[in-house]
Amino acid sequence: MKFLASSTLLLLLSLTGALPLAAQSKEQLVVALSAPGKPGRLQLKLVNGSIKVQGYNGKDVVIDVAQRSNSRDTGPTTPTPPGMRRLSKVSGLDISAQERDNTVYVRSLSPPSSPIDFTIKVPRQFSLTLATVNDGDITVDNVSGELELSNVNGDIRLDDVAGSAVLNTVNGEVTAKFNDLTSGTPMAFSTVNGKIDVSLPTKTKASLKLKSDRGDIFSDFDMSTDAAGTPKVNRTGKDGTYRISTDSWTYGKINGGGAEFMMKTLNGDIVIRKAK
Repeated sequence: MKFLASSTLLLLLSLTGALPLAAQSKEQLVVALSAPGKPGRLQLKLVNGSIKVQGYNGKDVVIDVAQRSNSRDTGPTTPTPPGMRRLSKVSGLDISAQERDNTVYVRSLSPPSSPIDFTIKVPRQFSLTLATVNDGDITVDNVSGELELSNVNGDIRLDDVAGSAVLNTVNGEVTAKFNDLTSGTPMAFSTVNGKIDVSLPTKTKASLKLKSDRGDIFSDFDMSTDAAGTPKVNRTGKDGTYRISTDSWTYGKINGGGAEFMMKTLNGDIVIRKAK
């Protein structure tokens, strides 16, 4: 086990007032792995900010972090009383990274009002568990592994990735381009307000479960589909009323079928492409 001893960066800006924040506060952490050359995992969860991860041929995890400027945050709004000096900080950058058994845990302790943007380089054979809520997208490029990504108000974009993925956002698009897949592994792609656009290798074997309440479904794969719509009657139990619900999922198979790939959106189209 290796611990990056309190790899914490702290930036204090304008303790006494009136100066605006700098355009960006930038710092870098380089994290060595316990077992270089072997698959690893990165875990990072944010409240405000974006996450960009790129695979490369190096052996370390390189974390670049930048705190965004905020034009509305020009210093303390409360005037400093005569004869007093301000002790509280206006804004700070507080990031920690810990490595344990080839898993790198990155944490942001900065206040939620300060969006933070991460740009992280990892060895290509790396799994990712990433999440953010506001003010940013999640993008991943040139990585092979298990990808578990969650957003709320932003897009999720994968490019030139391999392995498997579970992707979920609420207000944003989901775009994923795979060059290879882990055979027999289920995957899921979901959003509420946005399009889902997934490119798969032509040899992919998958059973598709698709649903778009207010959009269309498109694909250039040669596959047969059927839409199940058998009404189901359920009694509420207390007032004697009945509710009728319809299963509006569309089912299909690529190359004879395989692991289930679920894709679901409320407002948006679903597009399933052959990877080029």
